[in-house]
Amino acid sequence: MDDFAVQSAAFAARIERELQEGRLSFPTVLELSVRIKQLADDPNSSLRDIANAVRAEPVLSAKTLRMANTVQLNPYHAPITAVNDAVVRVGLAALRCLAYAVAAEQLARDHRSGRMRLVASGLWLHTVDVACWAYALAAELRVANPDTALLAGMMRTIGQFYLLARAADYPALEQDMDRFAEFVATWSEPVGRAILESFELPDSIQDAFDDAELYGDVWPPSDLGDVLFIAGLAAETPNPFDGMLGLTHRQELLEACTGGIDRTRLDALIEAARATKETILSAVRS
Repeated sequence: MDDFAVQSAAFAARIERELQEGRLSFPTVLELSVRIKQLADDPNSSLRDIANAVRAEPVLSAKTLRMANTVQLNPYHAPITAVNDAVVRVGLAALRCLAYAVAAEQLARDHRSGRMRLVASGLWLHTVDVACWAYALAAELRVANPDTALLAGMMRTIGQFYLLARAADYPALEQDMDRFAEFVATWSEPVGRAILESFELPDSIQDAFDDAELYGDVWPPSDLGDVLFIAGLAAETPNPFDGMLGLTHRQELLEACTGGIDRTRLDALIEAARATKETILSAVRS
């Protein structure tokens, strides 16, 4: 066995053991996301407690203020400059999403390996793109809460991010990124599911991932699963793992799943959502 095979087998055994024991070890950069979630769920936590946790991370503070001042959340343009006020305006669902976005961005920059860092950065850009499309499409269709759609879009690739973070302990994996992509394809779904369960996300979000591959020939899109599916196809930044796996059939998939729909209606929906998507994307990425 070559080094890749030895280390990938060790990595797989570790993942399987952690899944069986129900104790996934989160990377340090995700701890803030977990902390925000715990505070949001704790009835004894105050707004001040949550705002203090946000202030502890300057990047999160800046993104929260920026999002609170977008035209979608602040249509009267009264400047919001206090984190407390921004947390109220943004809401806890979007705040969780922002906390995860900050953690994932830091994770993307944390790799010593240039190859892994490039993949992680590409995955972050793709994930944010999908999440912002999900927000915009949910707002346009009014079939799901936009904040919930934003969070669901960010969590769509959380299993891949987790595996990227843990791969730092197995340096031989970066020597063959195509084989690593196959490894990620095998493990990202069960790992992602375990993380969603550990985050205790609402059933509406977890159920949406079960249905995310089933949309087709239905108009209008009727639930969060449909929104996530269309957001994934509308995203203009590719998932780097798809390229490594040869999954470059985005247009064919779009046509196959919408063959019974007047494409002008789908195109009109995407164009109507584009401005909102760009605004939210700017708030999260900047």
